[in-house]
Amino acid sequence: MRNFLRKPLKKKVIIILAHLLLAVLAVFWLIPILWVVLTSFKGTLGSYSATFFPTSYSLNNYKLLFTDFSAFNFPRMLLNTFVIAVANCLISTFIVISVAYTLSRMRFKSRKKLMNAAMIVHLFPGFMSMVAVYYIVKMFGWTNGPMLMVAMICIYAGGAGCGYHIAKGFFDTISISLDEAAKIDGASRFQVLRHIIMPLSKPIIVYTLLTSFAGPFKDFILAKVICGAHSDYYTVAVGMYKMLEQEYITKWFGGFAAAAVIISIPIASLFMCTQKYYAEGISGAVKG
Repeated sequence: MRNFLRKPLKKKVIIILAHLLLAVLAVFWLIPILWVVLTSFKGTLGSYSATFFPTSYSLNNYKLLFTDFSAFNFPRMLLNTFVIAVANCLISTFIVISVAYTLSRMRFKSRKKLMNAAMIVHLFPGFMSMVAVYYIVKMFGWTNGPMLMVAMICIYAGGAGCGYHIAKGFFDTISISLDEAAKIDGASRFQVLRHIIMPLSKPIIVYTLLTSFAGPFKDFILAKVICGAHSDYYTVAVGMYKMLEQEYITKWFGGFAAAAVIISIPIASLFMCTQKYYAEGISGAVKG
């Protein structure tokens, strides 16, 4: 507060206006979240409402998700998505960190060509290849039964390496002299990665974990194409989309909002659990 009072009048005005702008933007960002949360407790059926806030509240929408399986088995969809997300999170993080470290710290023939090729491939939206991916999966016989989940894990994690750019940019900021000093002391490349680079790279590892884990919860096109009519292996994105179809929306619109609140819990929980490692990584990098 003292530092603020010591600033010139012009800077004070700029700071105040900036904070007011951020406060207004925060309100606009929070309004949709507030609406979804309130709608999940709505006590009336249907999607139409004459008021922004529900006129009555109840827990019926949450009870509906976990008791009425006549149209949607939400617990099963949630479990399917969670299993796929955890597997994709672990595999994708390993692949992304490995590719990023290799391209950042090593020099080899055709390195730049590989980077350019990966950049070009990553520029195209994933849904452009969905038909081709589906027929490849079908050729392996992975379009029926539990292998559907294996197919989705392979597809999500298979292209993770092309998204190395952010992690590579972070590794590039870590001084190469740390690697050289460790090698002089007899450390191998793996030891350099494990004991030096990884402790300083917690922020990017946390970022990769979060984005990889949240991917299957958000993705609709891939899951819909791969699962088709096999409702036992739907992810929450596919199930929630069907809740908004004309034949279900009257009964399940409130359940859709409740499902949106529920699926945010595991993602938010992972963020809260890994946030301390992000902060530690930032402070460690600065100290280094």
